[in-house]
Amino acid sequence: MKKLKDILYKVSIESVRGTTDIAIEAVEFDSRKIKANALFVAQKGLIFDGNKFIDNAIDAGATVIICEEFPDNLQTNVTYVLVADCDESLAIIASNFYNNPSGQLKLVGITGTNGKTTIATLLFKLFKKAGFKVGLLSTIKIMIDNEEMATSHTTPDSVSINNALHQMVMSGVEYCFMEVSSHGIDQKRTAGLHFEGGIYTNLTHDHLDYHNSFVEYRDVKKSFFDDLPKTAFALVNIDDKNGAFMLQNSSAKKYTYALKTVADYKLKILENQFNGLLLSIDNQEVWTNLIGNFNAYNLLAIYGASHLLGLDRLDILTIISQLENVEGRFQHAISTSGINSIIDYAHTPDALKNVLETINIIRTHNEQVITVVGCGGDRDKNKRPKMGHIASVLSNQVVFTSDNPRSENPESIIKDIEVGVEPQNYKKTISITDRKQAIKTACKLASTGDIILIAGKGHETYQIIGDETSDFDDFKIVNQILEELNK
Repeated sequence: MKKLKDILYKVSIESVRGTTDIAIEAVEFDSRKIKANALFVAQKGLIFDGNKFIDNAIDAGATVIICEEFPDNLQTNVTYVLVADCDESLAIIASNFYNNPSGQLKLVGITGTNGKTTIATLLFKLFKKAGFKVGLLSTIKIMIDNEEMATSHTTPDSVSINNALHQMVMSGVEYCFMEVSSHGIDQKRTAGLHFEGGIYTNLTHDHLDYHNSFVEYRDVKKSFFDDLPKTAFALVNIDDKNGAFMLQNSSAKKYTYALKTVADYKLKILENQFNGLLLSIDNQEVWTNLIGNFNAYNLLAIYGASHLLGLDRLDILTIISQLENVEGRFQHAISTSGINSIIDYAHTPDALKNVLETINIIRTHNEQVITVVGCGGDRDKNKRPKMGHIASVLSNQVVFTSDNPRSENPESIIKDIEVGVEPQNYKKTISITDRKQAIKTACKLASTGDIILIAGKGHETYQIIGDETSDFDDFKIVNQILEELNK
């Protein structure tokens, strides 16, 4: 329980009606979760307007309303606080309510289009192996050292973030690694957080269903680095054409990593195989179970960040050699019949291109690459033909199918993907709406030594069709089908 006047610290307040000398027991932005003595923030979301639920919140026990415009009827037993921005205010209030937990541990944010989950998860694992208590805020899960909490968003809401960070502090966590999405930055979910450092991976075509343009998407990412304090580090992939741009207005200490250009942290790929990579980092050779050029970048970011956080270089390399791949990220298996299956979260043109190019670099070319891919519904439509083009150019055979169609017609999504296939590649492609049937078809097309790539859903263990969410795990399904066909 905290006093309202304390949790309003640093909030941009325009007016107050009522007293701020009252106790608050909870902070909520969902009126359905309100309990007695709660503070309710009336956010204007993409779907719902919190102002319409102010009366519901008060009826449920809210004693404080944070809003951008006062309601017509003000109740005498309720304090109303008029603010400039409810999104930003919620984040700052949540941080204050939970005693500003991000300042009590070392929080590192990872942003960019691809690689966020892998880098955050592997940093978590590396620091665990180094003997620290560690936290993780990622797409796949929230970890409070050894305790797991389920999550479904790249960046959880600001109340959940600060609640998790608070629990981490209470558990003695020293470091936390957090995925920072463009949605999360734009919606001010990370406002009020104190970051020890930020990592930039790359920027490619994604989330243009949400952002109005690529420039807006880029600038939102950049604002994360603009807001880092002088005490923090900013580590960016300088091989990416937007890497230097991210650092332009940042007050943080600036560092770079690269495979191709001059940088503070450099790496050379010595061997690239389906069972791993042999790398040279700081003139030290290290073998890793991770696969592909994109993972070389991820490992270099991990190496650089770990060093900037104070770990010994040789200790970092030793632990890197022990790390396993992240679930759903180039997850490789070989069936008893000798067919390779690879599950990857690649759901953007650049990510799909990276995965297929990696496969084509490693393979002998005496085998087929069979790709199963779709695109999510209610998401950026512009990338669909690009995905179709890339899959059909870089694969021997392609099965277009459903991803998570959501409210869209799956056949319509597949037709959008097919637009990108050039005439000379028509014969390579088939379309099967049912994802399980598509995977089964790919398995039947494959022979010993062939490679089946199932892209788009990665770690997800569900599929969303309309309003229905059902169990669906690409990794389990492909391996089960391959074993059944081998009987």
